[in-house]
Amino acid sequence: MKYIQGQNRHQIALFPDCIENYIGEDNPVRVIDAFIDGLDLSKLGFIHTTPKETGRPAYDPKDLLKLYVYGYFNRIRTSRKLMTECTRNVELFYLLGKLTPDFRTIADFRKDNPKALKNVFSAFVKLCVKLGLYHKELLAIDGSKFRAVNSKDNTYNAEILEKKLKRIDEHIAEYLSQMDSNDEAEPNAPSPEQVKAAIRELTLRKEKYQDYLKELFESGETQILTTDPEAHRMHTKDGFNCCYNVQTAVDKGSHLIAGYEVTNKNNDQGLLKEVADIARQELDVQTLEVTADKGYESRQDIEKCVMNGIIPNVAFKYDKTERLYNIDYEEAEITEDIKNSTNPEDIQKCIKAGVLPACYENSVIEVEIQGQTVLSCFSLNDDGTVTCSMGNILTKKKVRGKNTIYGSKEACRQCPNRCTDSRKPKEVSFGPETKYVPVKMYGHIKHKLNSIPAEVPINPFNHTLDRKKYAAAAKVVLRIKKDTSKMKERMCLSEHPFGTVKWYHGAHYLLCKGKEKATAEIGLSFLAYNIKRAINIIGTKKLIEAMQG
Repeated sequence: MKYIQGQNRHQIALFPDCIENYIGEDNPVRVIDAFIDGLDLSKLGFIHTTPKETGRPAYDPKDLLKLYVYGYFNRIRTSRKLMTECTRNVELFYLLGKLTPDFRTIADFRKDNPKALKNVFSAFVKLCVKLGLYHKELLAIDGSKFRAVNSKDNTYNAEILEKKLKRIDEHIAEYLSQMDSNDEAEPNAPSPEQVKAAIRELTLRKEKYQDYLKELFESGETQILTTDPEAHRMHTKDGFNCCYNVQTAVDKGSHLIAGYEVTNKNNDQGLLKEVADIARQELDVQTLEVTADKGYESRQDIEKCVMNGIIPNVAFKYDKTERLYNIDYEEAEITEDIKNSTNPEDIQKCIKAGVLPACYENSVIEVEIQGQTVLSCFSLNDDGTVTCSMGNILTKKKVRGKNTIYGSKEACRQCPNRCTDSRKPKEVSFGPETKYVPVKMYGHIKHKLNSIPAEVPINPFNHTLDRKKYAAAAKVVLRIKKDTSKMKERMCLSEHPFGTVKWYHGAHYLLCKGKEKATAEIGLSFLAYNIKRAINIIGTKKLIEAMQG
């Protein structure tokens, strides 16, 4: 029995095969082709979308965009490899009509259209929103480090530069001493001309490092990167490397990436609202619930989220069961329209009036109006500590004249019934003869309070008791409860896209320099991930029908 025989390569075909026949109906290439054909590239910001009347014809931006999306979809990112694939890849014959652009043309397209490439990612998100692929129930926000085009040797800070300058001065002094001794007895000793050349080279290097040091002091930056100045030296799992910190928001129901942002910040702290706002804009929703790890712990940032229609489920770093915020009470008439509104101004108005907005009902957020109620006190202990009204221990912070100031930031942060309307931790002053300091508590007390002994007289003029002059009659307490289940879901959601893009697509390092171009490159990787995910959810045919409909 003979083996299966292929076609004779020398056989002349009178009727050449149609390229269309080589591409199956379910081939993802058809999705890429239909998606890009349906885009208005001029609105997205691509250059050369209108051909010139004179001169050498240029490549259609749609063809180059198809080439790049196909490349990132199939783990081919460099312009030279894409150029090679254009000459041998049947799927690219189908996409580009057998065009073979030069690698410089391919590279320049990515370099010259960074903002437009990010807009292409947004266009596909809008398409998926239209198809109802995003569930919009919960988004997981997380960050990951992507290597920048900058080696560790081309990274300098003040400490490194000062050490290098010190070593150069030592080398110059050593060469000068050799010139002074003029020792010709050693056969391998450098000649005076060689010594002078070495000193000139060291002097030039010293001037360069001095310029870097001057630039650091003038700019206020902590480090300078010479190859990609917009990147930053960051701590990663395998040591310190020059990276960009890429943030993503991943939809719970579909695992699609809803939005992303490329930053050069060393950590994730303070980025929660920024990334949530990007995702909210992409998904075209007013309110959003997000979950993130403890790296996003920032009381100011979390409070901003609540005040602007974002429900934050951030893993607890310092608190235990809930986060507490003291808000200044502002009396206001809250109508049903205001309560049901998702406008940030109306949400803030409700919270400051002690009313929970409708969009936060059945969530981890609670608000409560607390007024001054019962009398309690701070008591000085024999060991030099102070017990507060709620039974927490305060320690000595400073001495002001004859008085000693006590406080505890940790105790005040988690106190459900505070004795002050201030957002800052309570500080209490004890004089030389003071044993007890009375105070009025806010809210309905469920705990046993520290009581004042009956024999201790209470000064009616004590400033802590004069609420009209020194304390507000009421304040609002904002509570954010701990939802362990949603925090556990975060890891299953946010880690998958990063793992796929970095290690399956091989995009754990960047090819472009600069934050804007890095954003475009990451956008292509995330677009390829989303296309593949959408195909897995609804299939190639339905996706193409939606694009052409």
